[in-house]
Amino acid sequence: MKQLILVRHGESQWNKLNLFTGWTDVDLSEKGIQEAFNAGKTLKENGYEPQMCYTSYLKRAIKTLNNILDAMNLDYLPVEKSWRLNEKHYGALQGLNKKETVDKYGEEQVLLWRRAFNVQSPPLDKNDKRSPLFDKRYSSIDPNQLPLTESLQDCINRLLPYLRDEIFSSFKLFDQVLVVAHGNSLRGIVKTIKNMSEEDIIAFNIPTGIPYVFELNDNLEYVNDKFIGDEKTIKELMEAVAKQGKK
Repeated sequence: MKQLILVRHGESQWNKLNLFTGWTDVDLSEKGIQEAFNAGKTLKENGYEPQMCYTSYLKRAIKTLNNILDAMNLDYLPVEKSWRLNEKHYGALQGLNKKETVDKYGEEQVLLWRRAFNVQSPPLDKNDKRSPLFDKRYSSIDPNQLPLTESLQDCINRLLPYLRDEIFSSFKLFDQVLVVAHGNSLRGIVKTIKNMSEEDIIAFNIPTGIPYVFELNDNLEYVNDKFIGDEKTIKELMEAVAKQGKK
């Protein structure tokens, strides 16, 4: 049996302010730092011991992973970073308050931008200073691959090669793999593993800092999945995520 452990980064400073974040490199809040340590403690207390780790290019995910490993006394584990695990790019919405955006465009439209499978947010202008084209961490990547906006489908499409060729391939050497990333990139992994419908993935919420463990058979096929932690707390956190884009 193989185990894939997914953790959405701890609360970021922009999560706290209810802003669209996307590829903006926002740090963790104090609460987010604690959530990351708690995730590590929870994994350790439940007997998990990953052997390989993956994360994105964004500091909120990187620091969450670092704090998880610190809490588990596993700081020495190998870590691979990839832009393909970045959050969905929210285009020109990045930096805007979600509730204010609802007031301006309506709850239905914002829900589509946030959660619909194949609807993109309004794109950044290619000359916008927020564009990844001007960020040196992406300088080695083909500019044609760097998004100015994305739908969830786009996010999954750029994630899938890395999931298949790197993360899943690592199970040839390891039994437990830890991925710390973002709400939408992790939803892409969940949808792929569970073969969820577009409608189901729109309604599915991943709370910050809660370990989510998949068991896979030796063919890397889905067996079962579960969040690790207090069920009532997890339910409340998932509901809070769902409410972010509502009045």
